[in-house]
Amino acid sequence: MTVTVQDMQRETPRRSKKSGLPEVYDFRRPMTLAREHGRVLERAFETYARQWGNQLSARLRAVSTVTLESVAMQTYDEHVRALPQTTVLVMCTVDPGRTTAVVQVPGGMVMSWIDLMLGGPGRPTGDVDRELTDIEYQLVRALLQHSLADIGYAFASVLPMEVTVRGVQYNPQFLQAVPASVPVIVATFAVRVGEIEESATMMIPADVLLAGVRAGESADSRSPEEVAAHDVALARLARGVEDVPVPVGVRFSPVTVRPTDVVGLTVGAVLHLNHPTARPLDVVVDDVVLARAAAGTQGTRLACRIVTSEENA
Repeated sequence: MTVTVQDMQRETPRRSKKSGLPEVYDFRRPMTLAREHGRVLERAFETYARQWGNQLSARLRAVSTVTLESVAMQTYDEHVRALPQTTVLVMCTVDPGRTTAVVQVPGGMVMSWIDLMLGGPGRPTGDVDRELTDIEYQLVRALLQHSLADIGYAFASVLPMEVTVRGVQYNPQFLQAVPASVPVIVATFAVRVGEIEESATMMIPADVLLAGVRAGESADSRSPEEVAAHDVALARLARGVEDVPVPVGVRFSPVTVRPTDVVGLTVGAVLHLNHPTARPLDVVVDDVVLARAAAGTQGTRLACRIVTSEENA
């Protein structure tokens, strides 16, 4: 088999790196969702996505699926800037707290829902980005209200929550649900109804959801058997750590010499130490001074006696 130079120098394909300018991160207002909190919210939103898909299938009489794509925390302004210029924004009230949540669904998907509810094939024609008529809004309101009723079931393990539809808007720039700099949780869903698939989002103020997540962390939901097993595991770990061998050294105070002195060292050479005979030696573990000790003997072997310990070591 022959190998050419070109074959040997061929680079292994790599995943392309995202290029661009660095993003500014304000440590005074962190926008990163903690991993543990993210997992809790993802499980809740995934449960809601399954329930939402079932509701759409039952009420639209069309095969429907809703899949969670992502859960992220960002400012409300960042969320609004990422939305289309014209879309259907369903404003909702979240209890407790009477805060505002926003469900965003593309106009084409909403018109498909309306067409299916009116007996059509679910393929609307004409301007799908227009504003809804009163009748169309009532149909969409009823459809979303039934699906939003499952929010309480999906978030039961996080916090008691009830969401009700309040109104509809069409331009994200004119909808000021919360102040622009307020952190919000944005869940993105892939909604498929029949042959149409679009992305929809749900925005809820971060304080509402994270307060429930943090409250759940402080409550111990483990059974007595789980608590007992945890205590036994901690005791075994403590005993195991106590038996781990640790190398301990005893050293004099360091002395500084010149390279010529080191090169000139020979058998029998004397190296003067700046360590008074009355000064205790350092007892070190991994170069950390843990105690001071006086040199001595025990039988026929050298030994040291601990005279002081370093409390802050």
